Amino acid sequence: MKRNNHTCDLKSCFLCQNCLPEWLPAIDSNRKNLHFKKGELIFKEGEKVNGIYFVYTGKVKVHKKWGTEKELIIRFAKKGDIFGHRGLGHESYYPISATAIEPVDTCFIDLDFFRATLKVNYEFIYQLLLFFADELQESERKMRNLAHMQVKGRIAQALLALRDKFGLSPEGAIDVTLSRQDLAFFAGTTYETVFRIINELAQDHIIVLDGKNIAIADPDKLLDLTKETEG
Repeated sequence: MKRNNHTCDLKSCFLCQNCLPEWLPAIDSNRKNLHFKKGELIFKEGEKVNGIYFVYTGKVKVHKKWGTEKELIIRFAKKGDIFGHRGLGHESYYPISATAIEPVDTCFIDLDFFRATLKVNYEFIYQLLLFFADELQESERKMRNLAHMQVKGRIAQALLALRDKFGLSPEGAIDVTLSRQDLAFFAGTTYETVFRIINELAQDHIIVLDGKNIAIADPDKLLDLTKETEG
């Protein structure tokens, strides 16, 4: 991690978009712009919460330990998104970790100023509440899928979710480059299973592979796979 000169434009992130215009100078005075290299751990599960992060550029994975040697990727954050908020509450320790999956510039707001922002900006509170509700619904959906959806369907669902989150590159691929291991952690399965099923999907012309890049050739068939449940 290193400190950057101010690069945030005070209008791109979730915080700035929903706060009062009169509050933006206070954000400007209290923010810290931090840069993280690809693969760098931003904060670790169990660490004390010092503040909240907003992505200015790059992409972040939010993940949690799952057993002794596995992890589960909870969500991803891209430009404008908030992360680190899962540490809010009476016990101010992060229940998750966050890692840069490409070079990332973030806007960091310390916890005291973030709490002051909540007391002043009612629209921000409202939008944050809606965001929490959506995130809770998605977490519950993911837990249900882990219990009832076939692994091929979970991988299909993961690919569709990545497309919806990051969009497409100019070449038509999903606009995020993930290792097969991270894709496995996102789908709740193993590297070996992801490797096998990704190749099967490519052989069936449902997806197209180009190194680590994946393009969805037949989204309808991919969607059909998500509707199959465990017998």
